[in-house]
Amino acid sequence: MIDIKLIPKKVLFCIEELQKSNFEAYIVGGCTRDLLRGSVPADWDITTNATPQEIQKVFLDKNIKTFYENDFGTVGVAFPLKDEHFEIVEITTYRSETTYSDNRHPDKVIWSKTINEDLKRRDFTINTIAITIKDKKYEIIDLFDGQNDIKNKIIRTVNEPNERFREDALRMMRAIRFETTLGNNWIIEEKTEKSIKENAKLLKKISQERIRDELVKIIMSDNAKKGIESLRKNGLLKYIIPELEEGCEIKQNKHHVYDCYRHNLESFAYSVKKDFNFEVRMSALLHDIGKPRTKRGIGESATFYNHEIVGAKMTEKIVKRLRFPNKEAKSIVNLVRYHLFYYNVDEVGESSVRRLIKNVGLDSVEKLLQLRMCDRIGSGCPKAEPYKMRHLKYMIEKVSKDPVSVKMLKINGKEVMDILGIKPSPKIGMILDILLENVLNEPKKNNKRYLKEKLIELGNMNDKELEKTAKEAKKTKIEVISSEDKATKEKYWVS
Repeated sequence: MIDIKLIPKKVLFCIEELQKSNFEAYIVGGCTRDLLRGSVPADWDITTNATPQEIQKVFLDKNIKTFYENDFGTVGVAFPLKDEHFEIVEITTYRSETTYSDNRHPDKVIWSKTINEDLKRRDFTINTIAITIKDKKYEIIDLFDGQNDIKNKIIRTVNEPNERFREDALRMMRAIRFETTLGNNWIIEEKTEKSIKENAKLLKKISQERIRDELVKIIMSDNAKKGIESLRKNGLLKYIIPELEEGCEIKQNKHHVYDCYRHNLESFAYSVKKDFNFEVRMSALLHDIGKPRTKRGIGESATFYNHEIVGAKMTEKIVKRLRFPNKEAKSIVNLVRYHLFYYNVDEVGESSVRRLIKNVGLDSVEKLLQLRMCDRIGSGCPKAEPYKMRHLKYMIEKVSKDPVSVKMLKINGKEVMDILGIKPSPKIGMILDILLENVLNEPKKNNKRYLKEKLIELGNMNDKELEKTAKEAKKTKIEVISSEDKATKEKYWVS
């Protein structure tokens, strides 16, 4: 059973318009799979026996804009939104494909006449189910028993797995991605998995951009640890991030309970559990990737000097190879480089904290602290955030705040001298301190109009009265600083 109400009106409209023009139209692929699973699809795909030109004519006759800029028979039907934006519904002509000489692209795309021909070319049985809707009723076409595989949570290729993977080697990663993202207890069927292991080397023929896109989907899934381990067990990881496998069975020292690979994997698993962003997840997976190449000694006393520097250089090559955007790549490399920062409450002062902020950037400090939490859990530590981590957060916020000073005022010493017609003297500092007290008590007073009026009033005071008022103002400043510091300490539960 499916709930037709879950299908967007624009999708139903497209199907209806094609049917009115005497064409067939089905939703197909991931959206039908998700509908049958009871999930809300993120994307919708329609397939039809209409050619691209015929699809365009159907909607242009309704004054609806279309796009057709590819070789695969996919027409985009554009429904206008606000601000000149569009929502695109993609409609693809039935097609069959010939040989795949490069294990990536069909040598030739041929339009098919029947839905059955189109379904036979698809990758997995769970994605090879077509549904058409007419008069608020639906009909399901399931040539390869995909509904049963959905029920049993099995990922199985359509027909012979060797053929499917030799047609497009990226399908091997897709199988693992589906195993990872569709939820708990999904498995790859035995024959399909065996074929992945046998054909893993074909992944070398796939572009790094396509590999990266599948990897990101795995990394950002809730079962990402399972996905990375499945890539390794099925022989694909060596063609994606071979450096990661160098850590397998490389034992660490007394501070760790896992080997290097497992430590990276458990750190990564914690980043997923805490729903950290992609940069933190990726850096958690790679943060100790330099350890196997820097290991010296054996047993509990083994050392890994400069592994963070070596690891950062290795990470830079990895993210460049996988064609990650420059900003994202730089952030991941930086996090790996500085993940080993040292901090002890009684040993590291404000200058060291400022240096750390300068190295990683203030906007990345929180990511670095999250990475340290992952590192701790991956090492077998029971607590992700001990007292000294909370104290470091307090110190970072403390040194990152603008200091309470006369520089906060919307008026400066030169303006004071110009308005009062006086020369440089201690009197200027006293006046600014008094103005600052006024602003600290009532921030809305920090505007030129008020400050100039108050400045003229202060200029009429005698020196003794002005000095007394300035001393009282300094007390207020100290109280404000102390109060803010106390509040920041309470925020992080430090003393």
